[in-house]
Amino acid sequence: MRQKFDAFFRQGFVKSVGVLVGGTAFAQALMVLVLPLLTRLYTPEDFSVLAVYASILGIISVAACLRLEIAIPLPQRDEDAANLLALALCSSAGVAGLSAVIIWLFPVQIVQLVAQPKLLPYLWLLPLGIWLSSSYAALQLWTTRKKKFPVIAKTRMTQAIGGASTQVGLGWVGIAPLGLVLGQMISSSAGIIGLARHALKHDRVVLHSVAWSEMRRIFFEYGRFPKYSMLESLANSASAHLPILIIAAMVAGPEAGFLMLAIKVMASPMSLIGAAVSQVYLSRAPEELQAGTLSKFTANTLGGLAKIGVGPLIFAGILAPVVFPIIFGTQWQRAGELVCWMTPWFGMQFLASPVSMTLHVTKNQRTALILQILGLVLRVGTVAIFGYLARNFIIESYAISGFVFYVIYLCVVIKIAKVKNKELLRALIPAIAFIVSWTSLAILIRIVL
Repeated sequence: MRQKFDAFFRQGFVKSVGVLVGGTAFAQALMVLVLPLLTRLYTPEDFSVLAVYASILGIISVAACLRLEIAIPLPQRDEDAANLLALALCSSAGVAGLSAVIIWLFPVQIVQLVAQPKLLPYLWLLPLGIWLSSSYAALQLWTTRKKKFPVIAKTRMTQAIGGASTQVGLGWVGIAPLGLVLGQMISSSAGIIGLARHALKHDRVVLHSVAWSEMRRIFFEYGRFPKYSMLESLANSASAHLPILIIAAMVAGPEAGFLMLAIKVMASPMSLIGAAVSQVYLSRAPEELQAGTLSKFTANTLGGLAKIGVGPLIFAGILAPVVFPIIFGTQWQRAGELVCWMTPWFGMQFLASPVSMTLHVTKNQRTALILQILGLVLRVGTVAIFGYLARNFIIESYAISGFVFYVIYLCVVIKIAKVKNKELLRALIPAIAFIVSWTSLAILIRIVL
């Protein structure tokens, strides 16, 4: 059994991850490469507007499908999954429409609440962004169910190219901050037409099984996702994005812009590897659970993540305060300091996020909800307290609270997956040498610089 599992992990899982990583490597590299240009085309204040837009979009869009999209890979019958897809797309359109009505009625109040008057002319992009990004998520998970990973990789390249070219092009002609905002929307939703066309072409027979009666049955059968997972995703997204809105509202100037750049730089390896592992993990975890090998599968996934991702994150965190002014311009020194503070947070998130799907696969949505509510209270509460008592350290407090939350989250996931200590240690020990090497190299380069 162990030999079969190891063979699968080497051939099936790693191959699927490789397809996604290979397809998105160019896309992520492009997004990173254009950042030094964007920081010279746009001001930190423009990035603050982007931070607020992206935060509002992130909070709403993640729950726009009622989290029914997460359930799409789970049913044994494709017909049931097709009706879940239809439900998710209908919900996405409904939430986007409701958002449009709210923005139409209360535009001034919204920009006053987040203290970003420059956002007012671009509020209309929010409902469109919510609809496109959440619909893309649903279609992406349908494609994940079909294990058509090259198709997903192609759409990610489209997103990166479209988003980067829009931001650079509009920034070059001085259309700011619209260029940043519009590029952000494209980078989270481009490729949606390609996914839809692929589904209609290859899965037309299954999609014809969509019917209102079946959608109603499936909705109640998977009611735990809207009941628990939607609230969980809202709490998770709010715990990450609401502090940014609080920072933007409480701290005058470009502080939110510095934070936005720091997050973009640190999120790149997570988007490249972590998101790909998460997609493939979700596609395989139900089968591993049925086979009784979920614990070993989870431990090996964590070991692989630690080996390939944690070291480079630490490397970036140590060097960021020195190299940021060189790469992005002297006015972005503060962003480099923030990267250093955020390294422990992103390291733990890099490990925890891909395997967090364990909670959904094992039907522990209630536990996931409790964890995310805890994270929301911990992170928002920490930022609010520091905002009133020690405003100069408000972002640092945000980074520390993120680290604490993901340590707790990872421990819970390991327990629910029933990962044994020996399995975990056996998977993590090989990663230590890689982490030490990256850390030593970063320290040496910093001393030289």
